[in-house]
Amino acid sequence: MRIARIFPLLAISLLLLGACALHPFSAVSPGMTREEVIARVGQPGAVVAIPQGTRLQYSGQPTGQFAFMVDLDAGGRVFSARQVLTARDFARIEPGKWTRDDVLREFGRPALVDRVASWPGDVLTYRWYDLQDLFYWVYLDGNQVVQRAHPGMEFRNDPNDRD
Repeated sequence: MRIARIFPLLAISLLLLGACALHPFSAVSPGMTREEVIARVGQPGAVVAIPQGTRLQYSGQPTGQFAFMVDLDAGGRVFSARQVLTARDFARIEPGKWTRDDVLREFGRPALVDRVASWPGDVLTYRWYDLQDLFYWVYLDGNQVVQRAHPGMEFRNDPNDRD
């Protein structure tokens, strides 16, 4: 009886671990050189300076729901590689302190830069996934300072959803 209950959980866990291992960024590990990273995962979409060295940005925006940041130290070796479109990372945004440049450095290019009648500045939109399709909106004022940031649901129009 216990095995019958445990087996489905074990199978799902193994499938999830297998899916993670197949992701190309699972091949990036601390100590690798910039050249090794590029040979494994390709050219980054952007390269930005960070206090410790350089960040290689690999973003799936506008249609993907990921943004991987590979941080290199001053010697050009990986010290961090991670997916940043997560609730934990978005929570680091500090309204009133962060600027557009901070957001772009930490999350890469957004899926969309838009304006709305109810807000006087740009709104950066990131597509991400956390158990469902989501948006994360970052509202900038006229001085390019973040004033507000929050998640929201992404609704897709599916032909099968029609009444």
